[in-house]
Amino acid sequence: MILQVIILIAGLLLLVKGADWLVDGASVLAKKHRVSDLAIGLTIVAFGTSAPELVVNFVASLGGYEDIVYGNVIGSNNFNLFFILGIAGLVTPLAVQSSTVWKEIPFSFVAVIVLLLLANDFFMGENRGLSLLDGIILLALFGGFLFYVFTLLKSDPVSVNTHHKEYSNLKIWGFIVGGLAGLVIGGKLVVDNAVAMAESLGVSEKIIGLTIVAAGTSLPELATSVVASIKKNNDIAIGNIIGSNIFNIFLILGMSSLIKPLEFNMSFNQDIYLLGLGTMFLFLAMFLGKKKTLDRWEAALLLLAFLGYTTYLVVMEVQ
Repeated sequence: MILQVIILIAGLLLLVKGADWLVDGASVLAKKHRVSDLAIGLTIVAFGTSAPELVVNFVASLGGYEDIVYGNVIGSNNFNLFFILGIAGLVTPLAVQSSTVWKEIPFSFVAVIVLLLLANDFFMGENRGLSLLDGIILLALFGGFLFYVFTLLKSDPVSVNTHHKEYSNLKIWGFIVGGLAGLVIGGKLVVDNAVAMAESLGVSEKIIGLTIVAAGTSLPELATSVVASIKKNNDIAIGNIIGSNIFNIFLILGMSSLIKPLEFNMSFNQDIYLLGLGTMFLFLAMFLGKKKTLDRWEAALLLLAFLGYTTYLVVMEVQ
């Protein structure tokens, strides 16, 4: 157990350093090529920080662990939205671009609704779960999201910042690749050891998926968004979370259901409802208090809601 704790801490440290490198490399790359931080956050950073979820779900799908597959994605998205944005928003109020308010946040809400409908088979009968066809639909929607991001690359205005760091191309990509590697390796170390510790305590597969695995695979998003908020890079902090949530549902669940059809445990519906309500709150928060900003009190509400719900899950599990 002591060795597992030591490896867990080492994984956390690797995650933080990897996130620092990734944010630095992605930010300089954005400025150098006159691409907005928001677009970089929605693509390179979001995909990189979603890599642990992708790896975990690939292995879980092959092994037939459906509760781990769903719990990892749904739990990660709730962790991203409530805990990570809560922490990042407490560090500094997060100013949000108009395109994020009117396009990316609603797009992430659509992803939640699509998942709810497909997983419960509202249109296809009583065989609840994600089929091969559902996976194709999810991946097609992911393609639509990527098309939107690429149009954003061309149209989103970029402010010129003469104070950004000057790195060579080799150093920029060294930071990005090294950061991604640190995130993936650190995430795997954290998840493997956290799951082993949880299983030794007799925790169910669903709870492991929603809590330990979800939080572990979301640590890259946590590290990246908190580092970005400390550095006042709000576009990467926000874009990383929204982009990761869309990636998780459309890309990761889409690919997981292509590997093997995934039977759906209806008890996950309450977690999907929570995700939908949290996304709606984030949208409404853009019009409460300071406009287009997640204020500290709104971030605190997100964080408290997550802590309360997680406590409820644990209490229900031990009863």
